[in-house]
Amino acid sequence: MQTHNAAPLSDFIEYSTDEMRERSAQFYHDIKRRHSVRSFSEREVSQEIIENCIKAAGTAPSGANHQPWHFVAISNSKVKQQIRQQAEAHENNFYQGRAGEEWLKALKPLGTDANKPYLEQAPWLIAVFSEKKGGVNQADKKTNYYVHESVGIATGFLINALHSSGLATLTHTPKPMSFLSKICHRDDNSRPYMLIITGYPSKDATVPHHATLKKALPEIATFLT
Repeated sequence: MQTHNAAPLSDFIEYSTDEMRERSAQFYHDIKRRHSVRSFSEREVSQEIIENCIKAAGTAPSGANHQPWHFVAISNSKVKQQIRQQAEAHENNFYQGRAGEEWLKALKPLGTDANKPYLEQAPWLIAVFSEKKGGVNQADKKTNYYVHESVGIATGFLINALHSSGLATLTHTPKPMSFLSKICHRDDNSRPYMLIITGYPSKDATVPHHATLKKALPEIATFLT
C-alpha cells in the first residue's frame, strides 16, 4: 500500500524502439561535440538562456529531493575581475610546485597554466555551490544527503543544457575555492563546488588533441546479459 503523497506519471513519452535508437544515437553525436574551451569571445549571452539552463540543472535527481545546490551566475565585470585575481593567485602556487610533479605532468598535454584570461573574457561565470543543510523549502534546515553526488549530477545537467543551447563551456576548480564564497556572498552552509565558464568560443579557439582521446565503449562499460 502506498504511504506517501504521489501524483500520476503523466509526462513520460514512450517512443518506438527505432525512434529510441535514433534519438540515443543523435544525442551521442551531439554531446560528443562538447569540448572544454579556454578561449572565449566577449559576445553577450542573454540572461534568459542562462536562467533556462540553471532551471534545467535544478531538475536533477538528489538525495531525498533536497536539491542541495545553489548557482551564482555572474556577468558583472568587476566581480569577474575579482574572481580572476583570486583564482590566478592560487593557480600560481599550484603550478609553482604545490600540485606536485605527477599532476603537472598529467596536465601538460592540455597546455594549461596559471593564466586564466577567460575568467574575464567570457560573458558568464556560474559558480556552483553545495549546501550542507536545506530541504525542499528554502527555509528548511534539514540535513542534506548524498550532497557531492547530487551536485555533481546537477552540474552535468547544467553543462549539457549550456551545450545544447549553443554555448561553449569550461569547468574550473581552483584550489582552494573558499574565496568564491566571499565574493558570491554565500554563508557557511554553502561550499564552492565548481566554477563553470560559458559563452561563445573565440574565433581562434582550439581543442588540445589530448582532450579528444576518449575511451572506447568496452573500456568504460561492461554488459551482463
